[in-house]
Amino acid sequence: MNRKIAIVEDDPDQRENYTDALRREGYEITAYANKEDALRGFEESLPDLAILDVMLGENHDAGFEICTALHQKHPNIPVIFLTARDGEMDRVEGLSLEAWDYLIKPITLDYLIVRVSSLFRIEERLTHVNAVAASNEVQGDLTLNETALSVHWKEKPVELTLTEFWLVEALAQSPGEAFSYESLMPVTRQTIVEKNTINGHIRRIRIKFKRIDPEFSCIRNVFGVGYRWEC
Repeated sequence: MNRKIAIVEDDPDQRENYTDALRREGYEITAYANKEDALRGFEESLPDLAILDVMLGENHDAGFEICTALHQKHPNIPVIFLTARDGEMDRVEGLSLEAWDYLIKPITLDYLIVRVSSLFRIEERLTHVNAVAASNEVQGDLTLNETALSVHWKEKPVELTLTEFWLVEALAQSPGEAFSYESLMPVTRQTIVEKNTINGHIRRIRIKFKRIDPEFSCIRNVFGVGYRWEC
């Protein structure tokens, strides 16, 4: 899906130049000449990034006002101010509104394109990091991350295979519940699984946890049934 960029610029020639240059890079562009049109457009669809002039017509702070309104709807949308307002206080005001950049006119179209691309890469990395952090599931001293398929015990990484991860995840997500061999077999995603296969996986899992914590004993045998997670 093409990234959507909103351009708010009252000079028609500059607006057209920015629009044409960014469209050639594959972006989907919506351009506005004033604050009112931009805010109405944002009610219908939010952009992935906004490029705002500060002065629009007689309103010398229109860009700042648009940025505030836009971030009230979605605080993480990247905003670039592209303006002739080059005073230090103007820069401070723009960046205090959590704009991602404050560029002074005139700039080359090549530089604008590179800056937009760079900010999208930063936004993608931040989104990935936040997604990974949000997917952390903490069970006491155990931290599972389904996105990264990682396990930490007492904040130290446990190097598990994918099958071992799935088994730990299944057990730890239902602490105290007794899992039979039959219920653990589908967890491995393997076609043919025997009791000894499950026992082998659990043995290796215990060894890996004990390398970090010699007192680890959360995976308990349930006689005649299978295993359970109990710390």
